[in-house]
Amino acid sequence: MENNGHTGPLIFSAKDVEIKFNLRGRTLTAVRGASLDLYQGETLAIVGESGCGKSVFTKSFIGMLDKNGSITGGQIIYRDQELTKFSTEKEWLTVRGKKIAMVFQDPMTSLNPVRTVGEQIAEVITWHFGTAHAKAKEEAIELLRRVGIQDAEARYKQYPHQFSGGMRQRVVIATAIACRPEILICDEPTTALDVTVQAQILELIRQLQRELKMTVIYITHDLGVVANVADWVAVMYAGQIVEYGTVREIFRGAAHPYTRALLHSMPQLGVKGHDLYSIKGTPPSLYKEIRGDAFAPRNPEAMEIDFEEEPPMFKVSDTHWAKTWLLHPYAKEYREQLESRTRQQHESRKPTPPFNYDCAEKLLQVKDLTVKFKIGSKEFKAVDNVSFDIYRGETLSLVGESGSGKTTIGRAIMRIYNKVDGSIIFKGEPITGKLPRGEAKRLRLEMQMIFQDPMASLNDRAKVDYIISEGLYNYHLFDNEADRLRKVEEIMGEVGLSSEFSSRFPHEFSGGQRQRIGIARSLIMDPDFVVADEPISALDVSIRAQVINLLNKLKRERNLTYLFIAHDLSVVRFISDRIAVINKGRLVELAGCDELFSHPLHPYTKALLSAVPYPDPDVERGKKLLTYDPSIHDYSVDKPSWSEICPGHFILGNQRELDGYLREIESCS
Repeated sequence: MENNGHTGPLIFSAKDVEIKFNLRGRTLTAVRGASLDLYQGETLAIVGESGCGKSVFTKSFIGMLDKNGSITGGQIIYRDQELTKFSTEKEWLTVRGKKIAMVFQDPMTSLNPVRTVGEQIAEVITWHFGTAHAKAKEEAIELLRRVGIQDAEARYKQYPHQFSGGMRQRVVIATAIACRPEILICDEPTTALDVTVQAQILELIRQLQRELKMTVIYITHDLGVVANVADWVAVMYAGQIVEYGTVREIFRGAAHPYTRALLHSMPQLGVKGHDLYSIKGTPPSLYKEIRGDAFAPRNPEAMEIDFEEEPPMFKVSDTHWAKTWLLHPYAKEYREQLESRTRQQHESRKPTPPFNYDCAEKLLQVKDLTVKFKIGSKEFKAVDNVSFDIYRGETLSLVGESGSGKTTIGRAIMRIYNKVDGSIIFKGEPITGKLPRGEAKRLRLEMQMIFQDPMASLNDRAKVDYIISEGLYNYHLFDNEADRLRKVEEIMGEVGLSSEFSSRFPHEFSGGQRQRIGIARSLIMDPDFVVADEPISALDVSIRAQVINLLNKLKRERNLTYLFIAHDLSVVRFISDRIAVINKGRLVELAGCDELFSHPLHPYTKALLSAVPYPDPDVERGKKLLTYDPSIHDYSVDKPSWSEICPGHFILGNQRELDGYLREIESCS
């Protein structure tokens, strides 16, 4: 691929790479002739859905394919070295870690749980450079400092479980840069992290890139992250690079239907009250030979030739290519019609009226809820004096960083935690403490929870058919076997799962697919109230849009009510009627969705909103990140209270702060 517009020399080139896996006697072609070039000091983002080949493609750069996989075609060249000719681990170790390093998606699985984090970093330095242990320890401590870990000497001696998710990710980055690699591959480095922690990690990688003059590859499905970090973007689908260009060209003038579909699926670009654009169907099976354009079966505007012949890579500009027949000169008129139709559709969509609270019924009331936990002899408050109401048919979102108490509130409402102070009232009846057996059973029917970690909440020895049917069996919610199978098939279709998956086990699915199984299991019970705990954190952009549309559709059709727990504020804005912001166990602000985004008052809310990634490179590069410093609050004498500062807008503050917030509201009006 001939590229102009690069700032440094070419250091790495993958040409027509093909990678195959032999699985259960069948051949899967995971990468089908993918090509890309890397230039010194630049950042390339590879985007696409789960299973498109992003991770497999980049793992081949460091010889880390699974034992069933092999490179069966093409070339991978790093500084005149032909890496595809490497046949031994010894050869790969001359490149892996030293020249090309990788930050893996899940920091907990890439760190050894029984060794201290410091030892793991020092071991890398000793292994590659033969450095004495004492010197390697010094370098490891310095690396921990460099990646922003406070009190590095003490943290050196701690184990991975003693670190938060964001801190573990920093440790993994420290390990990856220990050998000062020239190329750093970051595989979903911010997945499931809070927006504030995500912003810190992205800024950290950017600083390290400048210091060490590294070339960075990001593998991600978050287009907001891409807009923030990338110089160049490669879009991958069904094992091929289908579009390649500068970050502005991809976001402003995407040419491939798949790239455009991904961008339209972003919640930030949606109109509230209308379905998000979602890509129908599923990617093609890579076990079979693909004819024509691989995306054609999912593209409602595909042409006849898309089903018959594979398109070549067309040149849009000197820095932009796309693999689509739409760029053929004969398709110019059709392409212009599609662009005009898309513009008209966007312009015609108007937001629906906001939720009407005047005559709404309170379905759930939480009053002065406090949840305490004991660790050893110490007791701490995970939730501290929290009060809010949820109205029938609304979505109240609870947002905040990891450890803020969001999930604890959800679990207290679901009676998973029974020993709580305060009261929880559902449909006018208190549901805390011990309940009669019949009442507890009724509540389990009417209240369901979608859990955050789909692997931990699914029975790995049960098939999907049984997992989804478990509630139906327990409560006898089907007439006969045919009725049960119909209900299972219907809900699987609604959450984007093929009915042929029903005979598989959870370990055979990707993280996003497992999450959909968990959602189907909850929704098949037809509940009145659902606690959705990070239900879309592990999903691709397009599947996320499908699930959001599904949750909204069920809300409309069944008058369903949600407590939606999330850290992704872009999704929260699209799905919520009201938003409650929680910090360290206390609610700090609660308001209508549009009100909170337009006029955030609490400094913590402002910091959270400033960190939300937006799928526009110019917005992302120009925004100012705010940091929250709790020490700005002086509650030593003037104590804070939970106050309604204006109709429907609640905030935590003392009298001095409340006066300041009122002045801020007056200045905006």
